[in-house]
Order: sequence, then C-alpha cells, then structure tokens
Amino acid sequence: MKPVSPSVSPGRARRRVYPLLALVITLAACSKPAPVADAPREVVVLQAQQRGQAGTLHLPAEVQSRYVTSMSFRIAGQLAERRVHLGDVVRKGQVLARLDPADANQNASAAQAELASARQHLDAAEKQLQRDVQQAREALISPQQLEQSQDAHAAALSQFKAAQARAAVAGNQRDYTTLVAQHDGVISAEQANTGDVLAAGQPVYSLAWSGQVDVVTEVADRQVATLQPGAAAVVTLAALPGKTFTGKVREVSPAADAQSRTYRVKVTLEQPDPAVRLGMTGEVAITPAASSAAPVLLLPATALFHQGDRPALWVVGEQGQLELRPVTVAAYGERSISVSQGVTASDKVVVQGVHTLTAGEKVKPVAPLHAEDFAL
Repeated sequence: MKPVSPSVSPGRARRRVYPLLALVITLAACSKPAPVADAPREVVVLQAQQRGQAGTLHLPAEVQSRYVTSMSFRIAGQLAERRVHLGDVVRKGQVLARLDPADANQNASAAQAELASARQHLDAAEKQLQRDVQQAREALISPQQLEQSQDAHAAALSQFKAAQARAAVAGNQRDYTTLVAQHDGVISAEQANTGDVLAAGQPVYSLAWSGQVDVVTEVADRQVATLQPGAAAVVTLAALPGKTFTGKVREVSPAADAQSRTYRVKVTLEQPDPAVRLGMTGEVAITPAASSAAPVLLLPATALFHQGDRPALWVVGEQGQLELRPVTVAAYGERSISVSQGVTASDKVVVQGVHTLTAGEKVKPVAPLHAEDFAL
C-alpha cells in the first residue's frame, strides 16, 4: 500500500514563494554593470632615421673655375668687332672686342678743343694779371682794376680745370670702346653678337679665370646637414683615369636652388694639377668633418609642431602618454626635417594629426597603414 503525502494548502504555498521572488528582485536591482573603460586613442608613430655619422657621400661633380667674371663695356655703343670666341684662352691685357668708336672719338676731339681754348684764355688772363700787378705797384691803375684782373684770372683757371676734367672723361670714354681682359682665363660664354647695340654694362663674354678651380656638386636636403666647410674629399675624374685628387669642402650653399631644390657644394683641390681642366666631370667622395659628426635624425615634416616659438615633436612615453618635446631643427626639407637635438632614434614620434593632440593624453601607437606616404 502506497503512503499518502500530506496535503499542502494553496495559500501556504503562495506565502512561501512570494518572499523568495522579492529577494531575487531586490538582489537584481542592487547589482549594477561595471563601467567600460574608454579605449586609448590610436596615433601614427615612426622612429627617426639617423643621418649623422653617416658614411662617405659619393656624388657626381664637375670642375669649374672658382672665379667667373662677366665682361662688358662701360659705355653704350654698337659692337663692331669680336676677337675671341667660346673656349678661347686669353691673357691679361688682350683685346677681346671693340665698339664703334666714331662717337667716342668725336667727343674726345671736342673735349680737347675745349681744353685748348680754356688754356688760351688762362694764358691771356695770366699775362693781364701780371701787367696789372706791375702797374698797381707803380700806382698806374686803381685797386679795383687789379681786383677785376684777379677775378678774371680765377675764372679762367676754373674753366681750364673743368675743361681738363671733361677731356679726361672723354678720353676714358674713347678707351672704353675697347674691351680688355683683366685676367688670364678661358671664354666660358658668348652673350652678344657683332652688330648688336649694347647698353652700358651689358655682358658680352663670361671669363673663367685660370688658376684655382672648384669641384662643384649638388646634395639633397637630407644630406646637407651632415656637411660643413673643411670636410675631407677625394675627387676622381673620368678624363684622368687612375688619378685621385684630395681636397676639402670650401663652401656649402646656405639655400637650396629654386628649381632643383638641391644645395651646391664647392670642393677646393689641395694640390691643383694642370691636367685638371674646366668642364671635366667625375665623382667626389666627401667624408663629413668631425665637427659635423653629431647624430642628425630625419623625420617627416608632418611631425613638426611648435611649443611657443620653438619647434617641438609629440613623443609617446613608456606609459603610453603623450609628451611635447622641444627640438632643434638642423635643416628643413621639402618633405622632411633634420633634428639634431631633442629626440633619439628609439623615441616613438607622432607623425600624423599632431595639431589635435594634448599633453598627457593616453594613446596607442600604431605603425602607418601606408609606409610609402612617409618615405624620406
């Protein structure tokens, strides 16, 4: 026979269930979801490329004269004769060209005639003054007449000096119709033709002086920061195989060429060789001088920011916080900057969106999605 379970009334069951439901609802209301932390902001970073203490630079070069003079007439006139041409070797004092001398000769003749007339007037005034001085001593003329003779003599003397100066200028003008080489050299350019009417100072030739020469090359903006005058150089020329020439950097252009955006560097040979001729081409190997051996770091120009009046860069610290660090910019390029102080090659530098950042901001450094956009 099966046991009979005791019966439970419905009212008692409901009294047991309701407290449990109330407890569950209360516990659910008291538990709140934990707040979700904001994800750090992503920033594009790069590490600087070191460009200091670099190896020797091998650059194409050309031999040029250290001094090039523009040869021109000091007066206007028609070019009547050219005696030398492009590439000719000339000597100091050699006649290079002549202007039509007709007008200059006429001016010189007129000035000489004026000078002769002034001399005659002066001679006559001197004789008259001598007579009047003698007569004044004998009281044969009045003092006023003597003063008139003295004034006439002074005027004649002034006119003579003025005519003498005009004659000298006219003589110089006549001499200026002849263009004479002031130095030994080579004609490197012709800039006027026979028959042209030239203004005073208009170039006729370019004269490259003989003697000292420069080996000239061009460097990019990323290389110019490593070069300073005095850096050692070795020159090899295609026309002189087997020979090398030592030299030093004499000059580094302070500004880039407006068209090529490169900087001109001039190297002077320590021992000039007569075999080295203008226009020869070759290669120059330049080793940065010790004074320029400090590391220089290259970064995209988009990384540049400013802290007041000083240039600065945003650097991501070890804890992922942004730091605005002042730097020293050694050179500005078209797409890059060369930094000599303020950052190291191991620093993570923000290179994009620098104007939207704040100091101390927590960020997540990421590499550029397209690295070629920041190629240096």
